[in-house]
Amino acid sequence: MKLTRKMSASVPKIYKTPERLMKPGVAADSIWVEFVGLTNKHKALNLGQGFPTFLPPDHVIENLTQVGDKYLLNQYTRGFGHPPLIAALKDMYDPLLNRDLDAQKEIIVTVGAYGSLFCAIQAMVSEGDEVIIIEPFFDCYAPMVNMAGGSCKFVPIRPPKDGSDAGTTANWAVDLKELEAAFTDKTKALIINNPNNPLGKVFRRDELEAIANIVKQKDVLCIADEVYEHMTYPGSTMHRMATIDGMWDRTFTIGSAGKTFSVTGWKLGWCIAPEYLVKNMGYVWQNVCYTSPTPIQEACANSFRIEMERQKNNDKRCYFTSLADEMLPLRDRMAAALRKAGMKPIVPEGGYFMAADASGMGIDIPKEFYDDTVTWDHNLARYLISEEKLSTIPNSAFYSAEGKKENNKYLRFCFAKDEATMQKAEKFFDDWAAKNSQ
Repeated sequence: MKLTRKMSASVPKIYKTPERLMKPGVAADSIWVEFVGLTNKHKALNLGQGFPTFLPPDHVIENLTQVGDKYLLNQYTRGFGHPPLIAALKDMYDPLLNRDLDAQKEIIVTVGAYGSLFCAIQAMVSEGDEVIIIEPFFDCYAPMVNMAGGSCKFVPIRPPKDGSDAGTTANWAVDLKELEAAFTDKTKALIINNPNNPLGKVFRRDELEAIANIVKQKDVLCIADEVYEHMTYPGSTMHRMATIDGMWDRTFTIGSAGKTFSVTGWKLGWCIAPEYLVKNMGYVWQNVCYTSPTPIQEACANSFRIEMERQKNNDKRCYFTSLADEMLPLRDRMAAALRKAGMKPIVPEGGYFMAADASGMGIDIPKEFYDDTVTWDHNLARYLISEEKLSTIPNSAFYSAEGKKENNKYLRFCFAKDEATMQKAEKFFDDWAAKNSQ
């Protein structure tokens, strides 16, 4: 029998894509689907996707391989989190959040931070609710809110207006009057990503306190996506929203093993919150995935124990601090390389991404590559992949439709790369600079 890939002519007439999946902000094509496909098609140097091209600490891999011959560790575990892992997370976050956490009731483990975001949003957002999102934002936030029946409002992190240096995220900030004006009687929650992806902005404590005061005054919930919590650079300090006075009772704190241990493919995340918030997430989780892979949870539990012991002993190998130490020179090398190519990087305080104003690269995108339905940086990123074999992500992908109007000339670069990749990147930008100086 000959197989066909074409859609059957006998698709049932009753079939129709549900309206909730066609709402603006839901049905839009994923930036990752497009750019991963283009990167693979053109075999481009990948500086776009946020995954490290180096191995995690040895013990992380070893812990995963060592669980394979244990019968129970290859079977289902507790649905809301493997007992050894939630115990390890409690021990790690007790001092970070200044609490005596109940591991059974105040921690839930999910498939990636994505899973925690989805469950938190589904658990709290109802039809007609509004959610305020600090932008730029990781691109799944808005579709998740829309799919739950809610609508989004966006408040940007803006560059300085006083003429101070916009080349560092330390000077980018949320306008508090603009933020407060976004709230209505329909507002259910605020979502904030700290350190921010893609900017790398790390919010100072006084900034978080000012935002928290508005959240408390308006009596809404807060989703704090803090997956880059261990990756901050000199001059910045990680402060957690749930530690701000009065915020624990209304905050979902979301973390990621993929980011913590540089194993993004493991897709393991968690949320820490008061019992009444975690309980509602559990109602969603038990009917979506029910549980996360047991071997991965066991391996992460063991690795957390190793890293907490290293941290206790001031061991320089502790990955909670050593990863940022390793990223710092890569960050500075990437910034220098981008400047050579005529770009203006915004040097991040945290994370492993860097946004850069690419309008000075001197590229006149040919008409045959230009698509009026997308932003300038989106067209530029497509052109660079297909013609220059360099893959980046258009920074406008992390903004709302309104936000894109002011933020459409930046590209996002990932500098969590091995030495070979960094050298290729530097050579590309050196060659670019030489070619355009002739």
